[in-house]
Amino acid sequence: MSTTEQGGRVAGPVGPLSAAVANLCRRLQPQVSPRTAAGFTQVLRRLGAPLQVAVAGRIKSGKSTLVNALIGRRVAPTDIGECTRLVTRFQYGTVDRIEVVFKDGGKQVLPFAADGSIPAELGVDIDTVSHIEAYLTNAALQHMTVIDTPGLGSLDAASVARTEHLLSAARRGSAEAGEDTDWDEDDDRGPDELDETSRNAVAGAEAVLYVMTQGLRADDEQALAAFTAATASREAGPVNAIAVLNKADTIVADTVEGADGDTWRAATLLARKQAEVLKPRVADVLPVIGLIAESAESGQFTSSDADALRQLAALDDESLEVMLLSADMFTSWECDVPAGVRARLLEKLDLFGIRCAVDAVREDPDVTAGALRRMLLDVSGLAAVRARLNTVFAARADGIKAAAALASVTALAHASGNAAERQRVHDAIEVLLAKPEAHQLRVLEALTLVASGAVEMPDDLTEEVLRVGSNADVAAQLGKSGSSPAELATYALERAGWWRSFASFGATPAQSRVAHVVHRAYFLIWQQLRASGDHR
Repeated sequence: MSTTEQGGRVAGPVGPLSAAVANLCRRLQPQVSPRTAAGFTQVLRRLGAPLQVAVAGRIKSGKSTLVNALIGRRVAPTDIGECTRLVTRFQYGTVDRIEVVFKDGGKQVLPFAADGSIPAELGVDIDTVSHIEAYLTNAALQHMTVIDTPGLGSLDAASVARTEHLLSAARRGSAEAGEDTDWDEDDDRGPDELDETSRNAVAGAEAVLYVMTQGLRADDEQALAAFTAATASREAGPVNAIAVLNKADTIVADTVEGADGDTWRAATLLARKQAEVLKPRVADVLPVIGLIAESAESGQFTSSDADALRQLAALDDESLEVMLLSADMFTSWECDVPAGVRARLLEKLDLFGIRCAVDAVREDPDVTAGALRRMLLDVSGLAAVRARLNTVFAARADGIKAAAALASVTALAHASGNAAERQRVHDAIEVLLAKPEAHQLRVLEALTLVASGAVEMPDDLTEEVLRVGSNADVAAQLGKSGSSPAELATYALERAGWWRSFASFGATPAQSRVAHVVHRAYFLIWQQLRASGDHR
């Protein structure tokens, strides 16, 4: 169910490109087989839904905690339990409710627990469950559906099978489309292969937020690539994937060269190194402290917590320093703050957050609980993650959704086995892509080809293609932040000419196709700046 309201009404496409692809699907439906037409109907539903972002990562990387922070409500279960073994889709609804979706397609509606979270126990046979749909009256979900997935590397065999098959399903035939184009209900599936609804729960995702910790594993890049291959997008790339370095507060600053003993600086430097490892699979790697973000953003941090921090701030320096050496020392040390209260603070902020809050109280004894919460939110790094999500995902949602939809349409036509149908769909897509307003799709296609290595370019040109294709802001696209509109226009025209020459005289045939796309991208940017009149 990919609707923006509980009642099932599907919203319109998010922008002109998605609308153009939707019109293409409607025009083609009478001209293709019933099976392909049914697949197009599913594509139309997705085009009318908010951008769907799947949150992936290894077990204990803090995925669900970060999901709660992004949603602004502690709703996703963070302790290991039966629900953490399932895919959970958080989407907007007019009434808060949970739908347990079974493998046979049946559904059971449940209320949220008293604390507002998904119940720890669903009261059903977990082996019969496909996934969970959680509907929330939450403004953040009106423009983005968040898909929380089981952790990769789980010790639970069932969770491993569930996650790996969610990741591998789309690699079979045309399953990129997320439909039943290669599967019938009476197919001879293996005992551990997932049903259609389970595959669709993640296969509809158009973007990926990959969560890592300090211990970046050598196969994280492969895991990220496999996960993105299971979504509606074909490859992980800077258009549709962002990574975060979670639990940044656990990094020992002295182990990171150049950090000068500063934990956050150490996390920032380490995130840059991880970005180099994962490049160009992701647009960026950003440090974040999910636990502090969740506590500050979801209302878990209370005035009682602020009062307890004031008591701690009143302790002598020596006692406080000893307490902050370890979690055990913090809760067992003799002081006027009850051990239970300290344990609660530890669960919400960990030692790093407690130290930051105590420092803030000592600097301003009259600081309010609200001001402390805002300070903790700033310390968590969540604002930067949200801003990057907005830049990479939200601002480009129209292009991302349209590109993913075209990939699905192409896959559906290919799976039909009908050469005439395949050609009819191909011709219609080419007509669409020839329109100036659809050039963004060409840019995304070129970006994917270069990022995946399908088209090899010199390093400096690869960097330029990634920059032009990965940003929504013109100055960022041109790599000229801070330049005047006139300077931007001049530079865009210069680069347009250079790429046109490269396409004609210095490129291989594959490089030439990419170069023509980049040339036109620069030319359209120049036209845009000139039409605005602001550069004069």
